[in-house]
Amino acid sequence: MDRAELESNAVAMVAPGKGILAADESTGTIKKRFDKIGLESSLESRQAYRDLLFTAAGIEQYISGVILFDETIRQKSADGRPFPELLAARGILPGIKVDAGAKPLAGFGGETVTEGLDGLRERLAEYRGLGARFAKWRAVIDIGAGIPTPFAIEANAHALARYAALCQEAAIVPIVEPEVLMDGDHTIGRCEEVTEATLAAVFRALFAHRVCLEGIVLKPNMVIAGKKCAAQAAPQQVADTTVACLRRHVPSAVPGIAFLSGGQSEAEATLHLSLMNRMAPPPWQLSFSYGRALQQSTLDTWRGKAASVAAAQQVFLRRARMNGLARNGSYNAAMEQAAA
Repeated sequence: MDRAELESNAVAMVAPGKGILAADESTGTIKKRFDKIGLESSLESRQAYRDLLFTAAGIEQYISGVILFDETIRQKSADGRPFPELLAARGILPGIKVDAGAKPLAGFGGETVTEGLDGLRERLAEYRGLGARFAKWRAVIDIGAGIPTPFAIEANAHALARYAALCQEAAIVPIVEPEVLMDGDHTIGRCEEVTEATLAAVFRALFAHRVCLEGIVLKPNMVIAGKKCAAQAAPQQVADTTVACLRRHVPSAVPGIAFLSGGQSEAEATLHLSLMNRMAPPPWQLSFSYGRALQQSTLDTWRGKAASVAAAQQVFLRRARMNGLARNGSYNAAMEQAAA
């Protein structure tokens, strides 16, 4: 383990004013997004879209790293440079999604465990050679009648910790992503309860696997009511509850927390992050690692048309800048209309 490199890269990933672009959508997921804009998902269209994002002028001011998919890390920009090389030249760390997705947990109906540990050591060595300096593994915890069970939480925490240890062995910073889903009708209080149990289990497992906490980035959900809940919490309550939950369970050795957006709208995810960063400074950086919350309006502007690339890049830059402002608490919702 190269602790110095791990710690340096982890700190760079959550640098003040910056966050991470999650561009690691699987082929199936990006097809769904392309379907919504009437665009065929092909090798060429996926490459063109990622090229649009990665070459947008000025994004290095707000984007510290990009999570890539296996296909994407092997692709090249229009100018012939491999995407990892292009990003690194702009001071943006290339990353890679390494899990194989959430699969049904045998014997536990309605619950899943993320797979992908088999052969991971060898895949990490290959990805390191391709330029990856960090990785991502997503564990999914659903809330419903009788779930999650303690065993499902522990199973996912164990897999996250094994993945993290293997990453650090390969000098790759692990993004540790335990996501409590916001699907369902649960209250913010129920989300807080499950998030606390999940974080407690994850950090027990990380300690047991001797993972260097200074060399990881945590990517959790915000504590928020389910999308079907009639009693949605106000933005300030989401911010207060989330930070309080993290303070109780995340050691100060962790350099930063990069939130996932988890189905929130672009403006919601940005506002919640900004409100958290207006509070008394916690022991870790509060950053973002957004997918749809950075990309949706960009996709809607582009729609696969070459003539719309420049306009789409401006939309993406604006979205990145808004989240950069949220990193120090200076974003507010009125900026959305002014920017538009």
